Parts: sequence; C-alpha cells; structure tokens
Amino acid sequence: MRYHALACDFDGTIADDGRVTDETLSALERLSRSGRRLLLVTGRELDDLLDVFPHTDLFDMVVAENGGLLYDPAERTRHALAEPPPAAFTDRLRAAGADPLGVGEVMVATREPYDTDVHAAVRDLGLELEVAYNKGAVMVLPPGVNKASGLAAGLARLEMSPRSTVAVGDAENDHAMLAMCECAVAVANALDAVKERCDLVLDRPRGEGVTDLAALLIDTDLDGVRTDRHRITIGTAGEEPAAVEPYGTALAIAGPSGSGKSTAATALIERLGKAGYQHCLIDPEGDYSDGDGGLVLGDPNRAPSADEVVRTLTDPTRSVAVNMLGVPLRDRPAFYADLLPRLAGLRARLGHPHWIVVDEAHHLMPRELAHLPIRDLADVGSLLMITVHPESLSPLALRLVDTVVAVGDRPGDTLDAFAEALDRPAPELDTLPDDAGGGATHVSVWHAEDDRAREVELVPGERHSARHRRKYAAGTMSPEKSFYFTGPDERLRLRARNLHAFLDLGAGVDDDTWCFHLRRGDYSAWMRDAIGDDELADRVADAEAGGGGPKETREEIARLVNERYTLPAEPTRYDPDHDDDAPDPTAV
Repeated sequence: MRYHALACDFDGTIADDGRVTDETLSALERLSRSGRRLLLVTGRELDDLLDVFPHTDLFDMVVAENGGLLYDPAERTRHALAEPPPAAFTDRLRAAGADPLGVGEVMVATREPYDTDVHAAVRDLGLELEVAYNKGAVMVLPPGVNKASGLAAGLARLEMSPRSTVAVGDAENDHAMLAMCECAVAVANALDAVKERCDLVLDRPRGEGVTDLAALLIDTDLDGVRTDRHRITIGTAGEEPAAVEPYGTALAIAGPSGSGKSTAATALIERLGKAGYQHCLIDPEGDYSDGDGGLVLGDPNRAPSADEVVRTLTDPTRSVAVNMLGVPLRDRPAFYADLLPRLAGLRARLGHPHWIVVDEAHHLMPRELAHLPIRDLADVGSLLMITVHPESLSPLALRLVDTVVAVGDRPGDTLDAFAEALDRPAPELDTLPDDAGGGATHVSVWHAEDDRAREVELVPGERHSARHRRKYAAGTMSPEKSFYFTGPDERLRLRARNLHAFLDLGAGVDDDTWCFHLRRGDYSAWMRDAIGDDELADRVADAEAGGGGPKETREEIARLVNERYTLPAEPTRYDPDHDDDAPDPTAV
C-alpha cells in the first residue's frame, strides 16, 4: 500500500456550509477501517469546529486554526503550535471596527475588506505576521504557520510521513498542505489555481468528491494517478531526464569493482533524502560509515539488532544505515532474512520506510536462496540492490527488478548478464555522442520492459566526494578491500584498513617489504581497484616506476595521498610536526 493517510480540508471540501453528509461520513469511516489514518485540517477555530461538527472522533488528529493548533480527538487534548499575535494587534483591529473578528489560541481571523486594516496594523506595529486567505476569510498567523506546518506536526504525532499521505482541498490556504503531500487532490469546486497544482481533480464537488476519493483509495490505492513531480532523477541525456518512480520501483545498480556503483547509489540515496523519502540501507561491509544522510547502527565491534533498527525507523524523518561488520559473515544472510519482514511490518503499519537499499546484494540474496522474506515489492515500497555479480543474485530477487543502472566501461556486459538472469533478450544500447558530458560519469539505464537501454550522464550527489574522502582516509574498509603488507616471504600480514593506516604502516615496515610491493605495482593497483581513484593510482604508478629508493618513494606516495585526501587530525610520520615517540593511533 502506498498511501497510509488522508488529510482533508473542512469547509468546501468535506463540508458544505458547515454540514457533512452521512454518505461522506460513511465513506471516511470505511477508509479508516482499511488501515489508513485520517487527519482533518481546517482554518476554523477549534471550538467553532466542535460546535458545527460533532464527528471529530472519526479523525485520528485535527489541525485547527490554519495550522496553529493540534487537537487529539481520542484524548481530547489541544496543543498550540505557536504563540498568538500580541494583544495590541487585536486591539488595533477592534478599534478599526473589524467584524467579524475571531481570536483563537494562535490565529486571529476576520474577513475582507478588513485585510487592509490587518496589513496596516502589521506595518505600523512592526510585527512579523503572515496573512492567509480562504475565499474571503482573512487569517493572521505567526510566520511559518500554515496548514502544511500543522499537518506535519499531526503526522509526526502519528509517526507518519507526508510521502505516504494524500491531501484534498479547495482553496488558497490549502496550497502548502497539498504541495507537501505525496498526492494532491482537488474537489471539483476547487479554485482553478488549486486544480492546476494537483495530481488529481475529482469529478464531483465537496463531500461527494471526497466520497469518491475514499472509494478510489480503498479499491485502487490511487494506482494510475501520476505524481511525476516526485520522480527521482538518475541522470540526463541532453534535455531528457532519466528518472524512476519513488514507489513500486525495484532498481539494481551493477558493475565491476571500482566502476562507480557507490557514486550512482549515493547520488540516488541523497536525492531520496532531500525529497523526504526514508530509507534503510543494509550495509554488509561498512562502506557507508557516515550513513549517507542516515543514522549508522552497528560497527565492527557491535552488531545492530533488528529491534533497534525498527525502533529508530518509527520516526519517518530518520533514515538508517545498518552496518553489519559486527555480524559474523556466515550469519549475515540470516540477519537480513530476519530484518526484512520486520521492515515490511513497519511499512504496513506506518507507511515507511519508503526504500530498502541493499549493498552487496549478491551476498545477502545469493542465487541459492530458497525463500525471499517478502512476497511482493509493495511490502517494502521500493528496493535498491547494488551488486557486482547480477548472475549471482537470487532469481527470487531478480524477478522483482524493473530497472537496471549499469556502470563502468563495459555496460553492455552488465546488461547482458542481467538480461540472461531475467531470461529476457538483451537490450540494444543507445549511447551519447562522444563529446557529451566532458568528464562526467556516464551510466546506462534499462527499464526491463523496454528493448533498448540508453546511456545517460549521471547527476552526481553533493556528498559523494566528501564521503569517500572520509571513508578511504579514516574509515574501516572491508577485509577484501583493505591493503595487506606481506613482504616477499609472506611473513607479515599487516592490514591497512584505510589510507591513514596504509601510510602509517608503510612508514614502519622494513625496506624489503616496502620495495617488494612497490616493484609489483601493488600500491597503485590497490588505489585503482579497491579505492576506485584512477587519477591517484596513475600518479602513484609513476612513483612506483620512477626508480626511487624506499625513503623517496615513501615520501612521494605520502605526499600524493595527502594532496588528494583529507586525513584525520593525527599526523603521519611524514608530517613535520609528528612526534616519533607518540603512541601509534592506528589499530591494525
């Protein structure tokens, strides 16, 4: 299910002249029995609403005073969300003869033409207030208070997200509320300016339209209603964007090691976060140690628990990266198999998380997997799988895939592997002109129902470069991606978990060990294959081939690394202020 909440305006939407028909009430009651939550969002003062509408208990939360007041019908508690305008302001309007004049707990309300007096009072008293209109009604509120801010507070109380919410309204003061929700709906009697900005315009007015909307939600979950404004961009081909739907998408990013999978994945994750979609990132190797916008649970010394993951994700504003380095390798598929149904259960109850991201998916969902712990993609909303080996993925996971992003120099090979695994013809690949995109990263995007894939210029994320500099400089790389100083006789096995450790260990090993790896080109190969930094690898390869001695090459490689990466505060042995007697900060 995509939509777990419905937010309704009152006057002109579910009500006609303050009255809601029995038909509309019955439709809303059926909708609540479908498992969805109902929120009433109105510009009326609460006491006025309670006088004309005795059925507020049908709603899980009421937002009154145009976003200024929150009311819980079950507990009959009210909570002001801001301070009211000062008494001098209302006194000024009374003196001007404003009639009617309503003074709520946060909002002051009148009608046109007294908005002229409102603006004059705001100006003369030097106040920071906002004025909202609703078909002749004039509402004055503190800055930043509107139906969107009030609805956000109501959804937060219910642990629900605007990205799982439908909003329906009719007038000027509904714009902000409609814009913040995943699907914006206008009743037939709505202002044209409101209809133009909605995803769906109902055929009937007021409560009749809301009755139809409730039936559509129950019967179809609004399947077929396009919400293109929320599509998530992957890249561009000229003026044409390549994007995916934020719901019901199973996306695979695949390519060889060091080909740019994490660049594409972190860009997509970053855009999901900016758009308000909550993700849970399953990270078997600790490659996302800063969470990429989410809280990291677990570390190399402590395994996370499914309970703490679910508990954290109940807050829809918090995404999570589940670091599985503390889980024994053989136990990771079982941990994932236990966690996934828990995430599906959370989504069934609250409508989030919106995306499950699985790194190294071929390890957690291998080809031999007999049972995938989700029955349908709708159980998790959307799924992103990152893999080096598509042919090693479980057929049960592959059957969910609808979009493939192939990275690296030979995307055709990756697409062919996916096509074979999906038992479909391999797509033809449309490429960009040779001069397109300068030094930009290109990826190939294939929607699996199409017979063609297209090359696009990846729109990079803002945090990718900084994240990788932190990760490779001071993070904990997985064992298979770490560098090992072994020496010519393999007497050693000193593991460098990051570039800082590499420089520090390299400074301490004997000259024979250093030169053994230097002559073999191991340093540049590691930086190219494990770190994925071709530019640094090329410059280190020049140093390896330059014929310098141990001291000179150590200093040169340290200089090259330090120029390109920001290392932690602890100095290396080549820093001029390094204290040789200080304890070694690097855990090996």
